[in-house]
Amino acid sequence: MGLKSLLIKPIARKIAKDIKQWSRNAVAAQEEVFQQLIKGGRKTSFGKDHNFSDVHSYDSFRAEVPIRDYEGIKPYIERIKAGEADVLWKGYPKYFAKTSGTTSGVKYIPLTKDSIPNHFGTARNALFNYFAQTGKGDWLDGKMIFLSGSPELEKVGGINTGRLSGIVNHQVPSWLRTHQMPSYSTNCIEDWETKLDAIVKETLEEDMRLISGIPPWVQMYYERLLETTGKKQVKEIFANFSVFVYGGVNYEPYRAQLEALVGKRLDSIETYPASEGFIAFQDEQDDPGLLLNVNSGIFFEFIPAEEVFNDSPTRLSLAEVELNVNYAIIINNNAGLWGYNIGDTVKFVSKDPYKILVTGRIKHYISAFGEHVIGKEVEEALLSVAKLANIPIVEFTVAPQINPSEGGLPYHEWFIEFDQTPAKLEDFAKDVDAAMIQQNIYYEDLIAGKILQPLKIRPLQKDAFRNLMKTMGKLGGQNKVPRLSNDRKMAEVLQQWIVS
Repeated sequence: MGLKSLLIKPIARKIAKDIKQWSRNAVAAQEEVFQQLIKGGRKTSFGKDHNFSDVHSYDSFRAEVPIRDYEGIKPYIERIKAGEADVLWKGYPKYFAKTSGTTSGVKYIPLTKDSIPNHFGTARNALFNYFAQTGKGDWLDGKMIFLSGSPELEKVGGINTGRLSGIVNHQVPSWLRTHQMPSYSTNCIEDWETKLDAIVKETLEEDMRLISGIPPWVQMYYERLLETTGKKQVKEIFANFSVFVYGGVNYEPYRAQLEALVGKRLDSIETYPASEGFIAFQDEQDDPGLLLNVNSGIFFEFIPAEEVFNDSPTRLSLAEVELNVNYAIIINNNAGLWGYNIGDTVKFVSKDPYKILVTGRIKHYISAFGEHVIGKEVEEALLSVAKLANIPIVEFTVAPQINPSEGGLPYHEWFIEFDQTPAKLEDFAKDVDAAMIQQNIYYEDLIAGKILQPLKIRPLQKDAFRNLMKTMGKLGGQNKVPRLSNDRKMAEVLQQWIVS
């Protein structure tokens, strides 16, 4: 163990002890956060508009504050951009996290002095907790790479604005910055492939021990490393590489391919960060459930997913949730987001402590025939079959085919980039269809009722999804391929890469 890990070890133990304490008292922690938020919001324009002076309980809060998406809160954001103070939270935001929206165009999510510890502090806590739980801290004594967006910022309404991953780059403390890669100038390169070449050049001779990023773009980094060096496995280049940190997508579709490229199985830490707040993180290596971040400036609400578009949906506090129910997650935080629907769905897999799995995006689903298939269902169906057949999946997405050109009943069309296409693709498709029937009873009814015919698989050429993301201007960074869409926009683009 090196000097840095030796010095940090007692701090890591203290953080792990604190996490265990608040996770055991999650409902009480949420009540304390709720009262702090209401107190902080009372003198804001939003608080005055929604009678925060009379809000003393969650019941009175949900009676005054409706559920909103970005369009609902946008008028308040515009007032902040125009220079008005004390709008959603006291003073002005320190940053705007800039994200793209399908209906709102560019979205500007406020980050305040009070909310920033939620973002960086939770990431640190997840890593230090891993150290305390496993005793593995050697990654602190080498280099760490964070594959992220550009840290360059612009001014919007006088407020520093950029991608969340870039903003977090500005919050890295000095003790970590000397070990962080890539360099600031390389991180500022916008073109992903140019940036990738620069990252490879910078890191090639370094003692890389921890790598963090979105799995498909980390895979590109590994492949470029091997192309450049002529080595067969990443472990030949980075002998001490031991920890992979990821978030935003399910790792399992990528695990086999990434670990084959590395040449060994790695410890991995899943995180659940969003521009609106750091929601949860994996606190135990043998448990895929993510510990809900109940003590970090966010008060959570949950809506049964099937009610999310209702005028008056059921709104639940943490104490009211049930296991294995699909919920839309709603946040209220010390950046001034109130009753804010971030667009994700989760389910609880434990209530002692409260742990979740991310099940998908509200806008990423198929319900062309009332089946409401979600991301987690297609992932579990495909991966269960692929694992039994020992067939690695590179990437995939699913879309409805309502009016087949060949005639016949409609169906779900699966676009899959295989590492090696199954010899009997029709049999593979039948097995995936059977797994989907097990996952979703509405899909089962539609198949049994001859409303849908069984799914069809379109195998794709190598790098089809990378080419897709490139055409969309979303290659690299924090961009992710949607597992599902209720239209055929992506499906039509992917047609050109179908293997005949």
